[in-house]
Amino acid sequence: MTYTMFHQWRDTPSGTRPRLSVVIPTYNEAERIVPTMAAIGVHVSGQGLDWECIVSDDGSTDDTVAVVEALGLANVSVLRAPRNQGKGAAVRAGVMAARGDVILFCDADNSTPISELDHLMARLEAGVCDVVVGSRASAGASVANRSNLRELLSRGLQRIVRFMVRTDVRDTQCGFKLFTRTAAHEIFSYQRLDGFAFDLEVLFLAQRLGFGVAEEPVRWFDAPLSKINPLIEPFRFLRDVVRMRGMAMSGAYRERSCPPLTSTPQPLSKLA
Repeated sequence: MTYTMFHQWRDTPSGTRPRLSVVIPTYNEAERIVPTMAAIGVHVSGQGLDWECIVSDDGSTDDTVAVVEALGLANVSVLRAPRNQGKGAAVRAGVMAARGDVILFCDADNSTPISELDHLMARLEAGVCDVVVGSRASAGASVANRSNLRELLSRGLQRIVRFMVRTDVRDTQCGFKLFTRTAAHEIFSYQRLDGFAFDLEVLFLAQRLGFGVAEEPVRWFDAPLSKINPLIEPFRFLRDVVRMRGMAMSGAYRERSCPPLTSTPQPLSKLA
């Protein structure tokens, strides 16, 4: 039944307002994007959801876009940035183009298995929050294959977060977050940071805008070929957190960084 549902999703365009949008930011992911999309496609289709997938490419210099287009999937759209801007910019573009009632963004390396979406969806559908954060720090979470250096980096970043930004979220940086459509479009219309600190900014803005945020424990595997440079990213992260604090103090967040809704990306069938 799951494979039959996948075939239907592959060949038949979804409605104008799908239940779920899955946004995948990419940068030079030609080697990993197909297995990730296959896993997502089979699992989500098997849930019987009307859904779309948006691959938001951040100016890849490899064949990422061509590889995705060659799949010929009716419900996959590609957004192409003219140049590399950063993960935050790619996620923002994808989220603002998403049509779903519920919007997930997840990493292209599939570090958090897509099956974890089921727990986040259940939490969101309970109606007690607007944003559910996949968490590697909550009780019941499972973390595997993380190097000592990556572990040290993660702990260091979270200490920076606790010192500089008030948030009850214990794991702000996991790339697996689920939003209601209203919350996603409102939050990302104010979001500005293009680097890895955008995750923290999103949660800061969610709190500032009055949206409820919950953490849900997830399984997470530190996939090889990570794009994160542990010797550089902590300094960039700190720079962006300082910038975020400065924007908050100066009132910059009173103005939207982009319109709350953008045009719908063209399906691949229309790009051929």
